[in-house]
Amino acid sequence: MNVTKRTFDAVIVGAGGAGLRAALQLSEAGMRTAVLSKVFPTRSHTVAAQGGVAASLGNSTEDNWHWHMYDTVKGSDWLGDQDAIEFMCRKANEVVIELEHFGMPFDRTDNGKIYQRPFGGHSQNYGQSPVMRSCAAADRTGHAMLHALYQRNVRANTQFFVEWMALDLIRNSAGDILGVTAMEMETGEISIFHSRATVFATGGAGRIYYSSTNAFINTGDGVGIAARAGIPLEDMEFWQFHPTGVAGAGVLITEGVRGEGGILRNAAGERFMERYAPNLKDLASRDVVSRSMVTEINEGRGCGPDKDHVMLDITHLSPETIMKRLPGIREIAIQFAGVDPIKAPIPVVPTCHYQMGGIPTNYKGQVVVPKDGNPNSPVQGFYAAGECACASVHGANRLGTNSLLDLLVFGKSSGETVVADFKSGSLTLKDLPADAAEASLARIARLDGQKGGEGVHDVRLAMQRTMQKHAGVFRFADLLKEGVSKMAEIADRSKRTEIGDKSKVWNTARIEALELDNLIEVAQATIVSAEARKESRGAHVRDDAPDTAQRPNGRDDQNWLKHTLWYSQGNRLDYKPVNLKPMSPDVESIALAKRTY
Repeated sequence: MNVTKRTFDAVIVGAGGAGLRAALQLSEAGMRTAVLSKVFPTRSHTVAAQGGVAASLGNSTEDNWHWHMYDTVKGSDWLGDQDAIEFMCRKANEVVIELEHFGMPFDRTDNGKIYQRPFGGHSQNYGQSPVMRSCAAADRTGHAMLHALYQRNVRANTQFFVEWMALDLIRNSAGDILGVTAMEMETGEISIFHSRATVFATGGAGRIYYSSTNAFINTGDGVGIAARAGIPLEDMEFWQFHPTGVAGAGVLITEGVRGEGGILRNAAGERFMERYAPNLKDLASRDVVSRSMVTEINEGRGCGPDKDHVMLDITHLSPETIMKRLPGIREIAIQFAGVDPIKAPIPVVPTCHYQMGGIPTNYKGQVVVPKDGNPNSPVQGFYAAGECACASVHGANRLGTNSLLDLLVFGKSSGETVVADFKSGSLTLKDLPADAAEASLARIARLDGQKGGEGVHDVRLAMQRTMQKHAGVFRFADLLKEGVSKMAEIADRSKRTEIGDKSKVWNTARIEALELDNLIEVAQATIVSAEARKESRGAHVRDDAPDTAQRPNGRDDQNWLKHTLWYSQGNRLDYKPVNLKPMSPDVESIALAKRTY
Protein backbone atom coordinates (compact mmCIF):
# COMPACT_ATOMS: atom_id res chain seq x y z
CA MET A 1 0.00 0.00 0.00
CA ASN A 2 1.31 3.45 -0.94
CA VAL A 3 1.95 5.67 2.11
CA THR A 4 2.13 9.43 1.68
CA LYS A 5 3.96 11.71 4.11
CA ARG A 6 2.83 15.10 5.38
CA THR A 7 5.04 17.29 7.56
CA PHE A 8 3.90 19.83 10.17
CA ASP A 9 5.30 21.65 13.17
CA ALA A 10 2.56 20.06 15.29
CA VAL A 11 -0.13 17.43 14.81
CA ILE A 12 -3.16 17.39 17.10
CA VAL A 13 -5.34 14.29 17.17
CA GLY A 14 -8.90 15.20 18.14
CA ALA A 15 -10.94 18.34 17.45
CA GLY A 16 -13.05 18.59 20.60
CA GLY A 17 -12.60 21.34 23.17
CA ALA A 18 -9.07 20.34 24.25
CA GLY A 19 -7.80 19.82 20.69
CA LEU A 20 -9.27 23.09 19.42
CA ARG A 21 -7.93 25.06 22.39
CA ALA A 22 -4.44 23.59 21.92
CA ALA A 23 -4.57 24.16 18.15
CA LEU A 24 -5.53 27.79 18.66
CA GLN A 25 -2.52 28.35 20.89
CA LEU A 26 -0.18 26.84 18.29
CA SER A 27 -1.65 28.42 15.17
CA GLU A 28 -1.74 31.89 16.71
CA ALA A 29 1.95 31.45 17.59
CA GLY A 30 2.72 30.87 13.91
CA MET A 31 3.27 27.10 14.05
CA ARG A 32 2.07 25.04 11.08
CA THR A 33 -0.60 22.96 12.77
CA ALA A 34 -2.68 20.01 11.57
CA VAL A 35 -5.74 18.72 13.42
CA LEU A 36 -7.05 15.21 12.68
CA SER A 37 -10.65 14.43 13.53
CA LYS A 38 -12.96 11.47 12.92
CA VAL A 39 -15.89 13.90 12.62
CA PHE A 40 -16.39 17.54 11.71
CA PRO A 41 -14.96 19.53 14.65
CA THR A 42 -18.28 20.96 15.85
CA ARG A 43 -19.67 17.40 16.05
CA SER A 44 -16.95 16.28 18.51
CA HIS A 45 -18.33 14.92 21.78
CA THR A 46 -17.68 18.18 23.65
CA VAL A 47 -20.86 19.30 21.85
CA ALA A 48 -22.84 17.09 24.25
CA ALA A 49 -21.66 18.91 27.40
CA GLN A 50 -24.71 20.60 28.82
CA GLY A 51 -24.38 22.10 32.28
CA GLY A 52 -21.45 24.52 32.21
CA VAL A 53 -17.78 25.20 32.95
CA ALA A 54 -16.54 25.77 36.52
CA ALA A 55 -14.90 29.07 37.46
CA SER A 56 -14.93 30.95 40.78
CA LEU A 57 -16.01 34.24 39.21
CA GLY A 58 -18.35 34.99 42.13
CA ASN A 59 -20.94 36.65 39.89
CA SER A 60 -23.93 35.48 41.91
CA THR A 61 -22.52 34.18 45.20
CA GLU A 62 -19.20 34.79 46.96
CA ASP A 63 -16.49 32.42 45.70
CA ASN A 64 -12.71 31.98 45.35
CA TRP A 65 -10.30 29.48 43.79
CA HIS A 66 -9.21 28.11 47.20
CA TRP A 67 -12.74 26.80 47.77
CA HIS A 68 -12.81 25.38 44.25
CA MET A 69 -9.48 23.63 44.86
CA TYR A 70 -10.76 22.17 48.14
CA ASP A 71 -13.92 20.86 46.45
CA THR A 72 -11.90 19.29 43.62
CA VAL A 73 -9.41 17.55 45.94
CA LYS A 74 -12.25 16.31 48.14
CA GLY A 75 -14.25 15.24 45.10
CA SER A 76 -11.22 13.30 43.82
CA ASP A 77 -11.19 11.40 47.15
CA TRP A 78 -7.62 12.67 47.53
CA LEU A 79 -6.33 10.79 44.50
CA GLY A 80 -5.93 14.01 42.50
CA ASP A 81 -2.50 15.65 42.27
CA GLN A 82 -2.76 18.88 44.22
CA ASP A 83 -0.24 20.80 42.09
CA ALA A 84 -2.33 20.19 38.94
CA ILE A 85 -5.58 20.92 40.78
CA GLU A 86 -4.25 24.22 42.08
CA PHE A 87 -3.09 25.13 38.57
CA MET A 88 -6.52 24.34 37.09
CA CYS A 89 -8.53 26.22 39.71
CA ARG A 90 -6.23 29.26 39.59
CA LYS A 91 -6.51 29.41 35.79
CA ALA A 92 -10.30 28.92 35.67
CA ASN A 93 -11.36 32.57 35.64
CA GLU A 94 -8.75 33.45 33.04
CA VAL A 95 -9.75 30.78 30.51
CA VAL A 96 -13.49 31.43 30.93
CA ILE A 97 -13.15 35.20 30.43
CA GLU A 98 -10.85 34.49 27.49
CA LEU A 99 -13.54 32.25 26.00
CA GLU A 100 -16.10 35.02 26.52
CA HIS A 101 -13.84 37.33 24.51
CA PHE A 102 -13.68 34.68 21.75
CA GLY A 103 -17.43 35.17 21.35
CA MET A 104 -18.86 32.38 23.53
CA PRO A 105 -22.54 33.28 24.11
CA PHE A 106 -22.81 32.67 27.86
CA ASP A 107 -26.16 33.29 29.55
CA ARG A 108 -26.24 36.56 31.48
CA THR A 109 -27.41 37.77 34.84
CA ASP A 110 -29.64 40.86 35.02
CA ASN A 111 -26.56 43.05 35.46
CA GLY A 112 -24.86 41.60 32.36
CA LYS A 113 -22.34 39.27 34.01
CA ILE A 114 -21.87 35.60 33.05
CA TYR A 115 -24.72 33.54 34.53
CA GLN A 116 -23.64 30.85 37.02
CA ARG A 117 -25.62 27.94 38.50
CA PRO A 118 -24.93 25.51 41.39
CA PHE A 119 -23.46 22.08 40.60
CA GLY A 120 -22.79 18.88 42.51
CA GLY A 121 -19.86 18.91 44.93
CA HIS A 122 -19.13 22.64 44.50
CA SER A 123 -19.40 24.63 47.72
CA GLN A 124 -18.66 27.78 49.68
CA ASN A 125 -16.46 27.90 52.78
CA TYR A 126 -14.88 24.46 52.31
CA GLY A 127 -18.04 22.39 52.04
CA GLN A 128 -20.53 24.39 54.09
CA SER A 129 -23.16 25.25 51.46
CA PRO A 130 -23.73 25.08 47.67
CA VAL A 131 -22.15 27.77 45.50
CA MET A 132 -23.08 29.12 42.06
CA ARG A 133 -19.89 28.32 40.10
CA SER A 134 -20.95 26.78 36.77
CA CYS A 135 -20.80 29.26 33.85
CA ALA A 136 -23.51 28.18 31.46
CA ALA A 137 -24.97 28.78 28.01
CA ALA A 138 -28.45 27.41 28.80
CA ASP A 139 -28.05 23.60 28.65
CA ARG A 140 -25.91 23.68 25.49
CA THR A 141 -22.59 24.93 26.90
CA GLY A 142 -20.36 22.47 25.03
CA HIS A 143 -22.10 23.25 21.76
CA ALA A 144 -21.50 26.98 22.19
CA MET A 145 -17.88 26.37 23.24
CA LEU A 146 -17.03 24.21 20.21
CA HIS A 147 -18.43 26.74 17.76
CA ALA A 148 -16.54 29.62 19.39
CA LEU A 149 -13.24 27.70 19.36
CA TYR A 150 -13.68 26.32 15.86
CA GLN A 151 -14.38 29.76 14.39
CA ARG A 152 -11.34 31.16 16.15
CA ASN A 153 -9.20 28.34 14.66
CA VAL A 154 -10.51 29.06 11.16
CA ARG A 155 -9.42 32.65 11.66
CA ALA A 156 -5.96 31.42 12.80
CA ASN A 157 -5.58 29.21 9.67
CA THR A 158 -5.41 25.89 11.52
CA GLN A 159 -5.40 23.08 8.95
CA PHE A 160 -8.11 20.47 9.56
CA PHE A 161 -8.12 16.89 8.28
CA VAL A 162 -11.77 15.93 8.75
CA GLU A 163 -12.82 12.27 8.80
CA TRP A 164 -9.28 11.04 9.36
CA MET A 165 -8.53 8.41 12.00
CA ALA A 166 -5.16 8.20 13.75
CA LEU A 167 -3.80 4.65 13.79
CA ASP A 168 -0.48 4.48 15.65
CA LEU A 169 2.23 6.64 17.17
CA ILE A 170 5.61 6.77 15.47
CA ARG A 171 8.52 6.37 17.92
CA ASN A 172 12.25 6.18 17.30
CA SER A 173 14.77 4.00 19.14
CA ALA A 174 15.23 6.70 21.81
CA GLY A 175 11.50 6.63 22.58
CA ASP A 176 10.77 10.08 21.12
CA ILE A 177 7.43 10.66 19.41
CA LEU A 178 7.75 11.73 15.76
CA GLY A 179 4.10 11.91 14.74
CA VAL A 180 1.32 9.47 13.84
CA THR A 181 0.09 7.27 11.06
CA ALA A 182 -3.51 7.98 10.04
CA MET A 183 -6.16 6.80 7.61
CA GLU A 184 -8.57 8.88 5.56
CA MET A 185 -11.84 7.21 6.48
CA GLU A 186 -13.53 7.61 3.10
CA THR A 187 -10.75 6.34 0.85
CA GLY A 188 -8.67 4.14 3.14
CA GLU A 189 -5.55 6.13 2.24
CA ILE A 190 -2.75 5.73 4.82
CA SER A 191 -0.52 8.72 5.59
CA ILE A 192 2.35 9.56 7.90
CA PHE A 193 1.94 12.85 9.73
CA HIS A 194 5.54 13.74 10.59
CA SER A 195 5.84 16.45 13.24
CA ARG A 196 7.96 18.08 15.90
CA ALA A 197 5.12 17.81 18.44
CA THR A 198 2.19 15.41 18.73
CA VAL A 199 -0.78 16.37 20.94
CA PHE A 200 -3.47 13.81 21.79
CA ALA A 201 -6.92 15.22 22.58
CA THR A 202 -9.05 12.25 21.56
CA GLY A 203 -11.59 12.27 24.41
CA GLY A 204 -12.86 9.35 26.42
CA ALA A 205 -13.77 5.71 25.86
CA GLY A 206 -17.21 5.32 27.42
CA ARG A 207 -18.17 2.87 24.69
CA ILE A 208 -16.41 0.09 26.60
CA TYR A 209 -19.68 -0.06 28.59
CA TYR A 210 -23.03 -1.27 27.30
CA SER A 211 -24.93 1.73 28.70
CA SER A 212 -23.17 5.05 28.19
CA THR A 213 -23.88 8.73 27.67
CA ASN A 214 -20.91 8.78 25.26
CA ALA A 215 -21.19 9.16 21.48
CA PHE A 216 -20.37 6.19 19.25
CA ILE A 217 -17.09 7.91 18.29
CA ASN A 218 -15.82 7.71 21.90
CA THR A 219 -13.72 4.59 21.43
CA GLY A 220 -10.59 5.56 23.35
CA ASP A 221 -8.45 5.95 20.25
CA GLY A 222 -5.71 8.10 21.78
CA VAL A 223 -5.55 5.98 24.93
CA GLY A 224 -5.39 2.74 22.97
CA ILE A 225 -2.77 4.09 20.56
CA ALA A 226 -0.60 5.29 23.46
CA ALA A 227 -0.89 1.92 25.23
CA ARG A 228 0.22 0.03 22.11
CA ALA A 229 3.24 2.36 21.85
CA GLY A 230 4.40 1.42 25.35
CA ILE A 231 2.97 4.40 27.26
CA PRO A 232 1.36 3.32 30.56
CA LEU A 233 -2.26 4.26 31.30
CA GLU A 234 -2.97 5.92 34.64
CA ASP A 235 -5.89 5.25 37.04
CA MET A 236 -8.07 3.48 34.48
CA GLU A 237 -10.14 1.76 37.18
CA PHE A 238 -11.97 5.03 37.84
CA TRP A 239 -15.03 5.60 35.65
CA GLN A 240 -17.75 8.05 36.51
CA PHE A 241 -21.34 6.93 36.23
CA HIS A 242 -23.50 10.02 35.75
CA PRO A 243 -26.53 9.85 38.05
CA THR A 244 -29.03 10.97 35.45
CA GLY A 245 -29.09 9.17 32.13
CA VAL A 246 -32.54 8.68 30.61
CA ALA A 247 -33.73 5.23 31.75
CA GLY A 248 -33.55 2.76 28.85
CA ALA A 249 -31.72 5.17 26.54
CA GLY A 250 -28.64 6.40 28.43
CA VAL A 251 -28.93 9.92 26.99
CA LEU A 252 -27.51 12.51 29.39
CA ILE A 253 -29.72 14.70 31.56
CA THR A 254 -27.37 17.43 32.80
CA GLU A 255 -26.61 17.95 36.46
CA GLY A 256 -27.69 21.51 35.71
CA VAL A 257 -31.28 20.25 36.10
CA ARG A 258 -30.55 19.62 39.77
CA GLY A 259 -28.57 22.86 39.88
CA GLU A 260 -31.73 24.68 38.83
CA GLY A 261 -33.70 22.95 41.60
CA GLY A 262 -34.49 19.44 40.30
CA ILE A 263 -35.20 16.77 42.92
CA LEU A 264 -34.56 13.01 42.77
CA ARG A 265 -37.52 10.97 44.06
CA ASN A 266 -38.16 7.27 44.65
CA ALA A 267 -41.38 5.31 44.06
CA ALA A 268 -42.90 6.78 47.22
CA GLY A 269 -42.17 10.32 46.01
CA GLU A 270 -39.55 10.73 48.75
CA ARG A 271 -36.60 13.10 48.25
CA PHE A 272 -34.22 10.30 49.21
CA MET A 273 -30.93 12.23 48.87
CA GLU A 274 -31.71 13.95 52.19
CA ARG A 275 -30.81 10.62 53.85
CA TYR A 276 -27.53 10.10 52.01
CA ALA A 277 -26.17 13.67 51.80
CA PRO A 278 -28.01 15.87 54.30
CA ASN A 279 -26.03 19.03 53.47
CA LEU A 280 -25.79 19.09 49.67
CA LYS A 281 -28.66 16.63 49.04
CA ASP A 282 -29.24 16.23 45.27
CA LEU A 283 -26.06 18.24 44.62
CA ALA A 284 -23.65 15.85 46.31
CA SER A 285 -20.81 14.57 44.11
CA ARG A 286 -21.74 12.26 41.26
CA ASP A 287 -20.40 9.01 42.68
CA VAL A 288 -22.35 9.56 45.92
CA VAL A 289 -25.61 10.34 44.08
CA SER A 290 -25.18 7.40 41.66
CA ARG A 291 -24.64 4.91 44.49
CA SER A 292 -27.57 6.36 46.43
CA MET A 293 -29.84 5.86 43.41
CA VAL A 294 -28.66 2.27 42.88
CA THR A 295 -29.18 1.56 46.58
CA GLU A 296 -32.77 2.84 46.35
CA ILE A 297 -33.38 0.61 43.33
CA ASN A 298 -31.69 -2.44 44.90
CA GLU A 299 -33.75 -2.04 48.07
CA GLY A 300 -37.03 -2.06 46.14
CA ARG A 301 -37.83 1.65 46.07
CA GLY A 302 -37.29 2.06 42.33
CA CYS A 303 -39.96 3.36 39.98
CA GLY A 304 -41.79 1.86 37.02
CA PRO A 305 -43.16 -1.66 36.49
CA ASP A 306 -39.69 -3.16 36.85
CA LYS A 307 -38.66 -0.79 39.70
CA ASP A 308 -35.39 -0.16 37.81
CA HIS A 309 -35.07 3.63 37.89
CA VAL A 310 -35.87 6.74 39.92
CA MET A 311 -37.49 10.05 38.97
CA LEU A 312 -35.97 13.49 38.40
CA ASP A 313 -38.66 16.02 39.23
CA ILE A 314 -38.73 19.64 38.00
CA THR A 315 -42.50 20.02 37.81
CA HIS A 316 -42.30 22.53 40.68
CA LEU A 317 -40.21 24.90 38.51
CA SER A 318 -42.03 27.44 36.40
CA PRO A 319 -42.45 26.61 32.70
CA GLU A 320 -40.64 29.88 31.94
CA THR A 321 -37.54 28.76 33.89
CA ILE A 322 -37.48 25.37 32.17
CA MET A 323 -37.88 26.90 28.71
CA LYS A 324 -35.15 29.49 29.37
CA ARG A 325 -32.54 27.48 31.30
CA LEU A 326 -33.23 23.88 30.21
CA PRO A 327 -34.75 23.92 26.71
CA GLY A 328 -32.58 21.10 25.36
CA ILE A 329 -33.36 18.89 28.38
CA ARG A 330 -37.08 19.30 27.80
CA GLU A 331 -36.56 18.24 24.18
CA ILE A 332 -34.48 15.20 25.23
CA ALA A 333 -37.07 14.14 27.82
CA ILE A 334 -39.90 14.35 25.28
CA GLN A 335 -37.96 12.48 22.57
CA PHE A 336 -36.23 9.79 24.63
CA ALA A 337 -38.44 9.35 27.72
CA GLY A 338 -41.81 10.32 26.27
CA VAL A 339 -42.51 12.81 29.05
CA ASP A 340 -42.75 16.59 29.17
CA PRO A 341 -40.77 17.59 32.29
CA ILE A 342 -43.01 20.62 32.75
CA LYS A 343 -45.82 18.17 33.51
CA ALA A 344 -44.17 14.94 34.74
CA PRO A 345 -40.85 13.71 36.25
CA ILE A 346 -38.11 12.23 34.04
CA PRO A 347 -37.15 8.54 34.57
CA VAL A 348 -33.38 8.38 35.17
CA VAL A 349 -30.69 5.82 36.04
CA PRO A 350 -26.87 6.01 36.49
CA THR A 351 -25.03 5.61 33.19
CA CYS A 352 -21.31 5.42 32.29
CA HIS A 353 -20.22 8.96 31.55
CA TYR A 354 -16.56 9.93 32.05
CA GLN A 355 -13.08 8.42 32.09
CA MET A 356 -11.08 9.80 35.04
CA GLY A 357 -7.87 8.02 34.05
CA GLY A 358 -5.89 8.18 30.83
CA ILE A 359 -2.50 9.04 29.38
CA PRO A 360 -0.34 10.32 32.28
CA THR A 361 0.58 14.01 31.97
CA ASN A 362 1.77 16.86 34.17
CA TYR A 363 0.01 20.23 34.41
CA LYS A 364 2.10 21.48 31.49
CA GLY A 365 0.43 18.93 29.21
CA GLN A 366 3.59 16.85 28.75
CA VAL A 367 3.11 13.07 28.66
CA VAL A 368 5.16 11.62 31.52
CA VAL A 369 6.37 8.06 32.24
CA PRO A 370 8.60 6.44 34.88
CA LYS A 371 12.24 6.60 33.77
CA ASP A 372 15.60 6.47 35.59
CA GLY A 373 13.97 6.75 39.01
CA ASN A 374 11.75 9.69 38.03
CA PRO A 375 8.05 8.65 38.03
CA ASN A 376 7.15 11.64 35.84
CA SER A 377 9.78 11.87 33.13
CA PRO A 378 8.48 13.71 29.98
CA VAL A 379 8.30 11.83 26.69
CA GLN A 380 10.00 13.98 24.06
CA GLY A 381 7.54 15.38 21.51
CA PHE A 382 4.36 13.96 23.13
CA TYR A 383 1.59 15.96 24.84
CA ALA A 384 -2.03 15.25 25.82
CA ALA A 385 -5.05 17.14 27.14
CA GLY A 386 -8.72 16.66 27.93
CA GLU A 387 -10.48 13.42 28.81
CA CYS A 388 -7.87 11.17 27.18
CA ALA A 389 -5.23 12.64 29.54
CA CYS A 390 -4.75 12.15 33.28
CA ALA A 391 -3.16 15.26 34.81
CA SER A 392 -4.49 14.10 37.46
CA VAL A 393 -7.10 16.68 38.46
CA HIS A 394 -10.10 14.38 38.79
CA GLY A 395 -8.50 11.57 40.79
CA ALA A 396 -11.08 8.97 41.73
CA ASN A 397 -14.14 11.12 40.92
CA ARG A 398 -14.67 14.21 38.75
CA LEU A 399 -16.85 17.11 39.84
CA GLY A 400 -19.41 18.26 37.30
CA THR A 401 -18.29 21.19 35.07
CA ASN A 402 -14.62 20.47 35.85
CA SER A 403 -14.45 18.55 32.55
CA LEU A 404 -14.94 21.62 30.36
CA LEU A 405 -12.56 23.50 32.64
CA ASP A 406 -10.00 20.69 32.30
CA LEU A 407 -10.03 20.81 28.50
CA LEU A 408 -9.76 24.61 28.42
CA VAL A 409 -6.95 24.88 30.98
CA PHE A 410 -4.87 21.93 29.82
CA GLY A 411 -5.64 22.42 26.13
CA LYS A 412 -4.17 25.89 26.50
CA SER A 413 -1.37 24.70 28.80
CA SER A 414 -0.25 21.95 26.42
CA GLY A 415 -0.29 24.46 23.58
CA GLU A 416 1.79 26.93 25.59
CA THR A 417 4.30 24.19 26.42
CA VAL A 418 4.63 23.15 22.77
CA VAL A 419 5.15 26.79 21.71
CA ALA A 420 7.79 27.30 24.42
CA ASP A 421 9.60 24.08 23.45
CA PHE A 422 9.40 25.07 19.77
CA LYS A 423 10.84 28.53 20.38
CA SER A 424 13.61 27.18 22.63
CA GLY A 425 14.79 24.86 19.86
CA SER A 426 14.21 21.68 21.89
CA LEU A 427 11.55 20.47 19.42
CA THR A 428 13.41 19.39 16.32
CA LEU A 429 12.09 17.44 13.34
CA LYS A 430 13.80 14.08 13.84
CA ASP A 431 14.36 11.52 11.10
CA LEU A 432 11.63 8.92 10.68
CA PRO A 433 12.57 5.27 11.23
CA ALA A 434 12.47 3.09 8.12
CA ASP A 435 9.53 1.09 9.52
CA ALA A 436 7.45 4.14 10.56
CA ALA A 437 4.23 2.84 9.01
CA GLU A 438 4.78 -0.92 9.29
CA ALA A 439 2.72 -1.52 12.45
CA SER A 440 -0.31 0.25 10.95
CA LEU A 441 0.03 -1.49 7.60
CA ALA A 442 0.24 -4.84 9.37
CA ARG A 443 -2.99 -4.14 11.28
CA ILE A 444 -4.80 -3.19 8.08
CA ALA A 445 -3.43 -6.25 6.27
CA ARG A 446 -4.63 -8.56 9.05
CA LEU A 447 -8.16 -7.17 8.86
CA ASP A 448 -8.28 -7.28 5.06
CA GLY A 449 -6.89 -10.81 4.91
CA GLN A 450 -8.73 -12.42 7.85
CA LYS A 451 -11.13 -15.22 6.85
CA GLY A 452 -13.36 -17.27 9.10
CA GLY A 453 -13.01 -14.98 12.12
CA GLU A 454 -15.68 -13.44 14.34
CA GLY A 455 -17.66 -10.34 13.54
CA VAL A 456 -16.50 -7.10 15.14
CA HIS A 457 -19.99 -6.39 16.51
CA ASP A 458 -20.16 -9.70 18.41
CA VAL A 459 -16.78 -9.18 20.09
CA ARG A 460 -17.55 -5.55 20.94
CA LEU A 461 -20.91 -6.51 22.46
CA ALA A 462 -19.27 -9.21 24.58
CA MET A 463 -16.77 -6.63 25.85
CA GLN A 464 -19.49 -4.09 26.68
CA ARG A 465 -21.68 -6.56 28.53
CA THR A 466 -18.69 -7.89 30.48
CA MET A 467 -17.67 -4.38 31.57
CA GLN A 468 -21.25 -3.47 32.51
CA LYS A 469 -21.66 -6.57 34.66
CA HIS A 470 -18.20 -6.85 36.20
CA ALA A 471 -17.07 -3.22 36.71
CA GLY A 472 -20.18 -1.10 37.26
CA VAL A 473 -21.36 1.34 39.94
CA PHE A 474 -20.77 -1.25 42.67
CA ARG A 475 -17.92 -3.76 42.32
CA PHE A 476 -17.57 -7.22 43.81
CA ALA A 477 -14.33 -9.12 44.34
CA ASP A 478 -15.50 -12.34 42.66
CA LEU A 479 -17.02 -10.51 39.67
CA LEU A 480 -13.87 -8.43 39.17
CA LYS A 481 -11.69 -11.54 39.20
CA GLU A 482 -14.01 -13.29 36.76
CA GLY A 483 -14.08 -10.12 34.62
CA VAL A 484 -10.29 -10.11 34.26
CA SER A 485 -10.41 -13.66 32.91
CA LYS A 486 -13.32 -12.92 30.57
CA MET A 487 -11.65 -9.78 29.18
CA ALA A 488 -8.46 -11.72 28.45
CA GLU A 489 -10.55 -14.16 26.40
CA ILE A 490 -12.35 -11.34 24.59
CA ALA A 491 -9.02 -9.61 23.84
CA ASP A 492 -7.81 -12.85 22.27
CA ARG A 493 -11.03 -13.07 20.21
CA SER A 494 -10.53 -9.47 18.99
CA LYS A 495 -7.29 -10.52 17.28
CA ARG A 496 -9.28 -12.84 15.01
CA THR A 497 -12.07 -10.51 13.91
CA GLU A 498 -12.93 -10.20 10.22
CA ILE A 499 -14.65 -7.43 8.29
CA GLY A 500 -16.04 -9.55 5.47
CA ASP A 501 -15.69 -9.22 1.72
CA LYS A 502 -14.22 -5.77 1.03
CA SER A 503 -16.20 -5.52 -2.19
CA LYS A 504 -19.47 -5.91 -0.28
CA VAL A 505 -18.95 -3.84 2.89
CA TRP A 506 -18.57 -0.14 3.56
CA ASN A 507 -15.21 1.14 4.77
CA THR A 508 -16.91 1.73 8.16
CA ALA A 509 -16.45 -1.99 8.88
CA ARG A 510 -12.69 -1.46 8.84
CA ILE A 511 -13.02 1.66 11.02
CA GLU A 512 -15.08 -0.24 13.60
CA ALA A 513 -12.49 -3.03 13.70
CA LEU A 514 -9.69 -0.52 14.28
CA GLU A 515 -11.74 1.18 16.99
CA LEU A 516 -12.25 -2.20 18.67
CA ASP A 517 -8.47 -2.56 19.00
CA ASN A 518 -8.46 0.64 21.07
CA LEU A 519 -11.54 -0.27 23.12
CA ILE A 520 -9.99 -3.61 24.07
CA GLU A 521 -6.86 -1.86 25.41
CA VAL A 522 -9.04 0.43 27.55
CA ALA A 523 -11.29 -2.36 28.81
CA GLN A 524 -8.34 -4.52 29.85
CA ALA A 525 -6.65 -1.58 31.58
CA THR A 526 -9.88 -0.87 33.47
CA ILE A 527 -10.74 -4.35 34.67
CA VAL A 528 -7.17 -5.35 35.59
CA SER A 529 -6.57 -2.09 37.49
CA ALA A 530 -9.94 -2.35 39.27
CA GLU A 531 -9.41 -5.93 40.39
CA ALA A 532 -6.01 -5.04 41.81
CA ARG A 533 -7.14 -1.98 43.84
CA LYS A 534 -8.27 -3.54 47.11
CA GLU A 535 -10.07 -0.51 48.51
CA SER A 536 -13.05 1.74 47.84
CA ARG A 537 -12.21 5.23 46.61
CA GLY A 538 -14.39 7.68 44.72
CA ALA A 539 -16.12 5.95 41.82
CA HIS A 540 -14.40 2.61 42.61
CA VAL A 541 -16.49 0.99 45.37
CA ARG A 542 -15.92 -2.64 46.34
CA ASP A 543 -18.16 -4.76 48.52
CA ASP A 544 -15.11 -6.12 50.35
CA ALA A 545 -13.91 -2.60 51.29
CA PRO A 546 -16.76 -1.04 53.29
CA ASP A 547 -16.81 2.26 55.17
CA THR A 548 -15.24 1.81 58.64
CA ALA A 549 -13.68 4.02 61.30
CA GLN A 550 -10.21 2.88 60.22
CA ARG A 551 -11.01 3.20 56.52
CA PRO A 552 -13.19 6.29 55.87
CA ASN A 553 -15.48 5.65 52.88
CA GLY A 554 -13.64 2.34 52.45
CA ARG A 555 -10.35 4.05 51.57
CA ASP A 556 -7.03 2.49 52.53
CA ASP A 557 -4.74 5.52 52.50
CA GLN A 558 -1.84 3.59 53.97
CA ASN A 559 -1.62 1.11 51.11
CA TRP A 560 -3.59 2.60 48.20
CA LEU A 561 -2.99 6.36 48.16
CA LYS A 562 -1.18 5.93 44.84
CA HIS A 563 -1.78 6.10 41.10
CA THR A 564 -2.16 2.91 39.07
CA LEU A 565 -0.07 2.51 35.92
CA TRP A 566 -1.17 -0.24 33.48
CA TYR A 567 1.13 -1.43 30.71
CA SER A 568 -0.33 -3.16 27.66
CA GLN A 569 2.92 -5.06 27.13
CA GLY A 570 2.55 -7.95 29.55
CA ASN A 571 -0.82 -6.69 30.85
CA ARG A 572 1.03 -5.62 34.00
CA LEU A 573 0.63 -2.98 36.71
CA ASP A 574 2.93 -0.52 38.40
CA TYR A 575 2.24 2.39 40.75
CA LYS A 576 3.45 5.91 41.49
CA PRO A 577 2.78 8.31 44.39
CA VAL A 578 0.00 10.91 44.48
CA ASN A 579 1.31 14.47 44.69
CA LEU A 580 -0.21 15.87 47.89
CA LYS A 581 1.71 19.15 47.64
CA PRO A 582 0.20 22.18 45.85
CA MET A 583 2.14 23.98 43.14
CA SER A 584 2.75 27.14 45.21
CA PRO A 585 4.77 26.96 48.45
CA ASP A 586 2.39 29.42 50.16
CA VAL A 587 -0.70 27.27 49.50
CA GLU A 588 -1.61 24.68 52.12
CA SER A 589 -2.30 21.12 51.03
CA ILE A 590 -5.81 19.76 51.55
CA ALA A 591 -5.48 17.28 54.42
CA LEU A 592 -6.93 13.78 54.16
CA ALA A 593 -10.42 13.47 55.65
CA LYS A 594 -13.58 11.43 55.34
CA ARG A 595 -15.60 12.57 52.36
CA THR A 596 -19.13 13.53 53.37
CA TYR A 597 -21.71 15.83 51.80
